[in-house]
Amino acid sequence: MTVSPQQALVDIAHGSSRLQLAPQLGGRLLSWRIGDETVIHWPEHADWDNVPRVRGGNPLLFPFLGRHRVDSRLGEWRDAKGVVRPLPVHGFARDLPFSHEVDADGHGIRMTLTDTEATRAQYPFSFRFEAAYRLADAHTLEVTLTAANTGDARLPYYAGHHFYFALPHTLRGETTLELPPTVRRRQLEDGAISTPEPGEAQYTLDDPFIHDRFHCLQGVPATPVQLDCPTLRRRIEIDLDREGSVPWYAVTTWTEADTSDFYCVEPWLGLPDAIHNGLGLRWLEPGRTETASLRIRVSDLA
Repeated sequence: MTVSPQQALVDIAHGSSRLQLAPQLGGRLLSWRIGDETVIHWPEHADWDNVPRVRGGNPLLFPFLGRHRVDSRLGEWRDAKGVVRPLPVHGFARDLPFSHEVDADGHGIRMTLTDTEATRAQYPFSFRFEAAYRLADAHTLEVTLTAANTGDARLPYYAGHHFYFALPHTLRGETTLELPPTVRRRQLEDGAISTPEPGEAQYTLDDPFIHDRFHCLQGVPATPVQLDCPTLRRRIEIDLDREGSVPWYAVTTWTEADTSDFYCVEPWLGLPDAIHNGLGLRWLEPGRTETASLRIRVSDLA
């Protein structure tokens, strides 16, 4: 893979497990491999001139996630004073360079984004946003998102992940997704959020009812989100009940096409357009900090 100097990659390793990240390109986790096994997908021929739109890795969604509309205009939001401002889909973090620091033992990395004049034109708040990845062992990845209000006004936000898990599209019908108690919602064409429907405990990934759906968690999840693929003999567990973490609001499921060799399972702190509809909207008081944590573990199916 050939990249220019400003696109320098950072490798994090623990035993046979390896992460590759691009802090200067939106703080992007590009891939996760365990030996010869790919866990997080990154396309072989990625467009390095437009990394924010590449289908792969884990784009960081901040300060807001999803699509927003004002008077049917996509890509805008209205603040508490009635001022309408532009904001791209999934926020601006994935378009911006992060500073970074690698842990002394080489098993983890912390990447940081702070406000600038350009961000304040879209989002008029002072902030520090950090994403940390750490390999606890060769099969376990710990991930934290930390938002800090460094200004003197209340700060609204709802961040999230967009994990592209590697999965041959031909195996979707046998791959199961298990969820803790949820209700299922989606975003309608006009931007509104649908009324809740009862969620199932298990789906297969070829089920059309989970394409582009929000699985809203009902209380603290007592069990992890779980992906099982018998042919790959792989189980992926996403533990959303971590000590010190703010509560995750939903898990979103999405893929691009019937032939895409990935499937996205995305823990979110809120739903799209929450600044207007309130669904998961979080407020940080001046000087306060919040962390949202999760743990991903990969194991062999018996």
